[in-house]
Amino acid sequence: MTRTPLARHAPQRTPTAAGSLLRMLGIALAVITVSAVAVAGFIVVDLINRVGEDAVTLEDAPSVAPPSLGEYPGEFAVLLVGTDECGAVSTERLGERCVGEEGIRNDVNLLVHVSAAPRKVTVVSLPRDLMLEVPECTREDGTVAAALAKAPINSVFQHGGLSCVAKTVTELSDIPIGFAAKLSFDGVMKITDAIGGVPVCIGAGGLKDRETGLDWPAGMRTISGYDALQFIRVRKGIGDGSDLARISNQQQYMSRLAKKVLSSETLTDVPTLMRLASVVADNVDPSDTLADPVRMAQLALALNDVPFDDFVFLQYPTLDDPADSGRVVANETAAAPMWEAIIAGQSMRITGKASNHGGAVAEEQTEPEESAAPEPSGSPTPTASATPPDETVLSEQISGIDLNQETCSG
Repeated sequence: MTRTPLARHAPQRTPTAAGSLLRMLGIALAVITVSAVAVAGFIVVDLINRVGEDAVTLEDAPSVAPPSLGEYPGEFAVLLVGTDECGAVSTERLGERCVGEEGIRNDVNLLVHVSAAPRKVTVVSLPRDLMLEVPECTREDGTVAAALAKAPINSVFQHGGLSCVAKTVTELSDIPIGFAAKLSFDGVMKITDAIGGVPVCIGAGGLKDRETGLDWPAGMRTISGYDALQFIRVRKGIGDGSDLARISNQQQYMSRLAKKVLSSETLTDVPTLMRLASVVADNVDPSDTLADPVRMAQLALALNDVPFDDFVFLQYPTLDDPADSGRVVANETAAAPMWEAIIAGQSMRITGKASNHGGAVAEEQTEPEESAAPEPSGSPTPTASATPPDETVLSEQISGIDLNQETCSG
């Protein structure tokens, strides 16, 4: 038998080591890419499930658009509530302080308003001892919390839940609140840890407080974990020892936290961002409108390019309650122009101190020198106190800072 040779239409190449290596690298790259997409998808789904576990529906909240890529369109308001609720870590450290029959109180109440473009961010701190009218609210279980003619704001969470706090703050400010979130003691510690701590400044006299156990010398120090919790809780060791003094101390912490989160160092650090997202998912109880990582990203993107001097922290102005020396009531005369400016998206000039109660002292800021260009003949000479038409000058009774200002605990 004669063996017929195979036809050869083209020269056959002998496989080389380089070619094999390139094919292996291509296969490996494809596997890594598919794996990365799968892992990213798993992370997003996991975050959505974890964030949404304890989501709360806000009664009478304005309608919001579905989450999408890109920054959130238009203005929006977020209510951030810090409760005195203890978790595993804080219970271990605070002991008997975490065992009580008073229920969970909303001791920190922050209304964050972000205007439409050009963006301006205003954070208004509402004192825990502020006495105000509480509207009728529907609780999460469907029961109704009765209206109250007068009650301290820090009792509203126990009375009617997160939605009731939001509804009460809307009644006070006339600002619709579309998003809200609650944070406990453990949440404060874990979020601070997730970004590697927050730098704070202690004034010349140092910070010493028997109740929190703080005894820190003057100067800068980075706080995290339990120290961060105690720093925002300290009251009798600063200023006049009131809750109003403590608010300015909390504003120092929050302003420095905001600077660190919004810094390019944090925003480009993927592991830090993922760690922060995971901690938020586990430790923040949001409204259902906020219970989506994409939504959170939308709101964060809206803050990305806001100039620091358009990012202000204000303390709601109050007067002593004539019926109770330990409480305060709204100073509506001073507050009205503030609310109007926030709603209109106007700039605000802070004329009050960083704290009207001695809790924090702002470093002196030097004003830039103005050019001495001659004015046209016949035109009025502007004064240093001239106010731009789109700026509201706030009452001296409203203390606060912008994000450019550095403060130290007084």
